[in-house]
Amino acid sequence: MSFDRSIKIAPSILSADFANFGQECEAIEAQGCDWVHVDVMDGHFVPNITFGPQTCKAIRPHIKTVMDVHLMIAPVDPYIEAFAQAGADVITAHVEAGPHIHRTLQAIRGAGAKAGVALNPGTPAESVDYLLDMVDLICVMTVNPGFGGQKFIHSQVEKVRKLRSMIGDRPIHIEIDGGVDPTTAPLVAEAGADVLVAGSAVFRGGSVGNPAPYGENIRAIRAAAEGARKAA
Repeated sequence: MSFDRSIKIAPSILSADFANFGQECEAIEAQGCDWVHVDVMDGHFVPNITFGPQTCKAIRPHIKTVMDVHLMIAPVDPYIEAFAQAGADVITAHVEAGPHIHRTLQAIRGAGAKAGVALNPGTPAESVDYLLDMVDLICVMTVNPGFGGQKFIHSQVEKVRKLRSMIGDRPIHIEIDGGVDPTTAPLVAEAGADVLVAGSAVFRGGSVGNPAPYGENIRAIRAAAEGARKAA
């Protein structure tokens, strides 16, 4: 997983057909996505339950790009090894999910994965100030975590801009998760984000049997984000 700041589209399989996960992962990759985003929820840290390490292990052979696993769970540490062994390239934990985020990030890197830290909408950018040399990715939640299809929270754009300034020349991705579509992608791309998670905005209108709309949706989000960067 080499580092660059080009725009990367990471469809969230939370919006995919749960009965066809393997084929859905292959379809979005064939249609041009860069990463595959897996939202793990525990019904405790967030009000929803999704998948565990076994699902990640099952879909891993169908993913040729990057498996980006976002743990919206608490506690996090007991599950890091299992997700790493399931093939996660990136494991992201929430700064709010436990008292020892530094230790959690050490454990993620120790397990052989890239380490991400996620911030809920009410959590300030400064909360990761002393973690910047421990992380490979910062995920800014632009909705409250727990459900797909929510509206984008515009106050988070300024947080992205602040994080980009804090990061400087460190090789850290800024990922946006929540409400990303061709109208919001330019806002966060211009502010400094490079990984855009999109669920319903990618999967809308398509299916495993008709994947072409996935490609159209991915290209529309990418073009909007890249256009905003060029204009800036």
